[in-house]
Amino acid sequence: MAPLLLVAAATGKQTPAIPLTMASTSGTGGDKGGSQDPRIRDLGREIADEYAQIRKHYDAPRHPIVLAHGLLGFSELRLAGDYLPAIQYWHGIQAALEAQGARVITASVPPSGTIEQRAAKLSDDIAAAAAAEDDTVSSGVNIVAHSMGGLDARYMASRLRPRGVRVRSVVTVATPHHGSAFADYLIDEMLGPANLRRAYALWERTTGFGTGAFAQLTRRYMEREFNPATPDDPAVRYFSYGAMVRGRPPLFSPFRQSHRVIEQLEGPNDGLVSVQSSKWGAYKGTLVDVSHLDLINWSNRLRWAVKKWMGQDKMFNAIAFYLDIADMLAKEGL
Repeated sequence: MAPLLLVAAATGKQTPAIPLTMASTSGTGGDKGGSQDPRIRDLGREIADEYAQIRKHYDAPRHPIVLAHGLLGFSELRLAGDYLPAIQYWHGIQAALEAQGARVITASVPPSGTIEQRAAKLSDDIAAAAAAEDDTVSSGVNIVAHSMGGLDARYMASRLRPRGVRVRSVVTVATPHHGSAFADYLIDEMLGPANLRRAYALWERTTGFGTGAFAQLTRRYMEREFNPATPDDPAVRYFSYGAMVRGRPPLFSPFRQSHRVIEQLEGPNDGLVSVQSSKWGAYKGTLVDVSHLDLINWSNRLRWAVKKWMGQDKMFNAIAFYLDIADMLAKEGL
């Protein structure tokens, strides 16, 4: 995971244990499954296998869908020009939505820029689509956002509003609406004030990306600054989903450490965002045993192959999930 690599390079330290001063008294510890956590009652509707298979038919929403990516995301990435296929952030999801009749716009915003910078680019992308095409986009859009993309969408709907386009709905998937305990942990405990500036300089030098996003994902920033200054637009419908991984992720999982930190401080989580932080507007439910990357169809194929060999069926198909979101929006008249 990029932030962990940054920390290691900037500080030369191994990832330490979670300080007792940060630990939550209501948590149960990293090795215990979410089902043992008393906070499990806050999961809302648990979604275990509803998206295991793709149905034959899904309705398409009336208005176009805008896909808004998360931190360090992209629309399409080409590592070797035309010699290798492009990597899609929304792996297979846009094509599946379009095959069911949905109009889809895929935004591309600064990977680790501030929420304000990312929201401005999101607004520009939507306005450009409206200017280049017909009245389909101008009549309204439904924003479907993963992770930090949901914060960009909320800011845009509340503070910016794309030119000549009405935002009809914002659907957020594992968005840290109340911040992430792991962002707190990286900045306050692993880096600390002494190393933060050096780490940011290293990040900018090696990636060419900004650093504004990182501090904005902390719990204190979201609760004290962003949320109070970003009220919901009463004309916009807000929906949200969360996800959680039961138990401790495998040894080589990129989420092994972050899952443990967040579970002790916030409770059930998908490896980067807790269920509690994911809730905003109408909470549609918690996807069970689904990681932060599973949510955009970047599933670990080896993990699923091992589970299949052990007689366990794959219980989540990200494409089925997003097709169902489109179907839900259609049924809501959006």
